[in-house]
Amino acid sequence: MGTYSDYLDRRLDFASLAAERKVQLARIAAHRNRDILVIAADVTKGGAPIAIDYSDLMPVHDQLSNLSGSGGVDLVLETPGGSGETAEEIVRLLRGRYDDLAVIVPGCAKSAGTIMAMAADDILMGTLSALGPIDAQISWQGKVFSADAFIEGMNKIKREVAETGNLNKAYIPILQGISPGEIEHAQNALDFAKDLVTKWLVQFKFKNWTTHSTTETAVTEAERQTRAKEIADALCDQATWRTHGRSIKIADLEALQLRITNYEADLELADAIHRYYTLLRMTFETSVYKLVETTGSQVYRFLQPSGPPPALKSEDDGAIAVIDARCPKCGNDVKVQANLGSPKPLQPGLVPFPDDNRLQCPSCEGLIDLLSVRAQLEAQSKQRLAF
Repeated sequence: MGTYSDYLDRRLDFASLAAERKVQLARIAAHRNRDILVIAADVTKGGAPIAIDYSDLMPVHDQLSNLSGSGGVDLVLETPGGSGETAEEIVRLLRGRYDDLAVIVPGCAKSAGTIMAMAADDILMGTLSALGPIDAQISWQGKVFSADAFIEGMNKIKREVAETGNLNKAYIPILQGISPGEIEHAQNALDFAKDLVTKWLVQFKFKNWTTHSTTETAVTEAERQTRAKEIADALCDQATWRTHGRSIKIADLEALQLRITNYEADLELADAIHRYYTLLRMTFETSVYKLVETTGSQVYRFLQPSGPPPALKSEDDGAIAVIDARCPKCGNDVKVQANLGSPKPLQPGLVPFPDDNRLQCPSCEGLIDLLSVRAQLEAQSKQRLAF
């Protein structure tokens, strides 16, 4: 039986899911004998603020304070990308505490996530793992597109004018809407990513690259700089990757002469990473859209429910949460009682929270999925629902 199927058959509640996730994270840390930190976002929740942004700095700083700060650290990274400036700040936080940083990518670390990976001494990937192009994305006239493509478009117009001596009239409306400042902004955004990756590759990834494997001659600082710049330019090349969301796999990175560690060569480590990632993806099937965690602590970010928050009534042995649930089929509102800590008598006018998280609407018999509500209640109250 597959790992995902196995966990599904166990019908883990949110607390059990979190506990099992910690077990697998601890397995990775013990096997590697290093501290471990996870920065992850649900890349499928496009309507949520899943990108790396300034608000991530506090959770990362908070969770780093729970680690020893000695030896090395593994960063498990799952992100669609985001702010390159924030990615730089996160790397500074990590490098401020650790001399050795490895980035583990079980799923995807695109865009700004790839930039962060280039700051690692080692990058661990598997069959499902993917990095992405680091070409900066800019917004212009309500559209978001590649800064590299923008600059290349401008250069193409220049070349046509130089070759023909004439400006194609079709370009005039486009050029009238572009200021020199916007062109400079696009170039700066592109250079920022390239410069950062080049600097980090030389400083960290290539610091122990001292001898050429083929000739056994010494590697010079100029050669490290040249190799790093070639890789940064390649990762920024929109003409090669075509789309910003393109997946760059181990073979693609090795073709760029970037050494990657395939963690699947270590069966014990691969099993722990695969199990952790499966549980992480299952966690994101709730209303959680971001997660920063260590083996003993975590910070969740939840999507806000469309209705009002559950009303809590304190009891001696826990609490009662009253949830306003709306049937997606008929629109009927149902008040649901969730018992935290221990079972309690059902209050008048309420229906009990179902143990399988699927409430049958009393009006139309449609099903109301309460899994996300349960996950948020248990995570925030640190108590399990009791039935």
